[in-house]
Amino acid sequence: MDIKNLNAHSLSVEEVLETLNADREGLSASEAAERLERFGPNSLPRGRKKNPLIRFLSHFNDVLIYVLLASAVVTALLNHWVDTIVILGVVVINVFVGFLQEGKAEKAIDAVRNMLSVENRVLRDGQKKTIPAEELVPGDIVKLSSGDRVPADLRVLDVHELRVNEASLTGESETVSKTPEPVEDDAALGDRTCMTYSGTIVASGTATAVVVATGEHTEIGRINRMLSDVETMTTPLLRQVNRFGIVLSIIILALAGTIFALGFFLARMPLEELFLAVVAIAVAAIPEGLPAVISIILAIGVRRMAGRNAIIRRLPGVETLGSVA
Repeated sequence: MDIKNLNAHSLSVEEVLETLNADREGLSASEAAERLERFGPNSLPRGRKKNPLIRFLSHFNDVLIYVLLASAVVTALLNHWVDTIVILGVVVINVFVGFLQEGKAEKAIDAVRNMLSVENRVLRDGQKKTIPAEELVPGDIVKLSSGDRVPADLRVLDVHELRVNEASLTGESETVSKTPEPVEDDAALGDRTCMTYSGTIVASGTATAVVVATGEHTEIGRINRMLSDVETMTTPLLRQVNRFGIVLSIIILALAGTIFALGFFLARMPLEELFLAVVAIAVAAIPEGLPAVISIILAIGVRRMAGRNAIIRRLPGVETLGSVA
């Protein structure tokens, strides 16, 4: 029984039941236990969360932040405390904006996991039972009624005026009428009228359905995996900013070295005076406001997307989304 490649929406009721080795009387307790062992609990895996301190410090890993911190140290050594405070303020604001946004995204991911049902009514050994949703397995026969949260991905067997709110998956606010009739194999998620999906809400009516996917194999499980995958994000904007920071650092160091050499060997300037002049030129060449400006612009984009119920886990994701036609 390969549930990963089961296109239950395009198969008839009889074909689905046959593929799942199930019938309308439900699974036996022993068969359900065996399948639970095989397919695992009907729950979404929780990835290991980063320590908040580590997550906060990770936002310092930026070329321009390094340059700003270096300039803050130099201005502090020169007793230019106002400049030091301003530069450090820019760094802290930049880091806090990224940290807070990532925290909001983590909460959104937890909200997706909390969309699963707590318990549900099934047929086991031909009798109705209420069991924890985590114990559901492919092939279980589930009873749905108005107000229920769908506990897994289900193929409808029988319905009575069933309508389901699928806004959590498709974004459509209108409820969808369900029927047992199969649809085309390439039908979009919102057009699969013979299916009900984990995390959606039964708006009205009743139905009997068979479980075709549980846990991370459900559609909401697929969304959870996409949200939980932690990868180093490299966007065109990040690449350009990092490249700019590296090139700028090289130019500043080369310029400072040249000025120091000319002042020392040709002008015979005193070392202390020459050092102060070189540092002043280097600090003046650093665009202290650039990281803050970029973060503010991206944060505005994140806020606007949040108003449209879009989850942006890291600020640079806004720039990537903006490049999509």
